[in-house]
Amino acid sequence: MIRQASAKVLQLLEPLVEGLGYEFVGAEYLPQGKHSLLRIYIDNPDTGISVDDCECVSRQVSSMLDVEDPISGHYTLEVSSPGLDRPLFRPEHFERFIGHEIKLVLSAPVNGRRKLTAELKAMSNNLVTLVLEGELIEIDFDNIEKAHLVPVFD
Repeated sequence: MIRQASAKVLQLLEPLVEGLGYEFVGAEYLPQGKHSLLRIYIDNPDTGISVDDCECVSRQVSSMLDVEDPISGHYTLEVSSPGLDRPLFRPEHFERFIGHEIKLVLSAPVNGRRKLTAELKAMSNNLVTLVLEGELIEIDFDNIEKAHLVPVFD
C-alpha cells in the first residue's frame, strides 16, 4: 500500500486544499519521534505552484490541524509542489501518467526485485502494467509502497 498520511488526515486535508483552489496531490506522514514530518503536495496545472501558494496552504492547514488535532505528538508541516519527480499516490495518478517512466518501491518483491524503474503502460482493476526491460509485468497496486515519475530533461 502506498505510504500516505492516515485516512483521517487525508479526509481533512483534501477538501481544505481543493477549497483553496489547488489540486491535492497527496500527503505523507513520516514518523521520526520529535522530528516527524507531514508533507503535503499541492499543484495547479495551469500556473504551477509558488512559494506564496505553499505559504497560503500551510497557514490554512496548520490552523485546521491545530483545531482537529489528528496527529499526536510533535511534527513539522511541509507544503510543497509535486516537482518534476511527482509522487503517485492514487490509481488516478497512474492513469494520468501512462506512457511515462516511473520508479517504484514495492512491499513484496516481484521477479526478485523491490525497486523498479519502468514505463507505465496501463492501470486497471487495481493492477499496474509496466514495461520492464522490454517485457510486460503486472503489479498489484496494493504492493506499491512508493511511486514517483522519473524526471525528463529535454
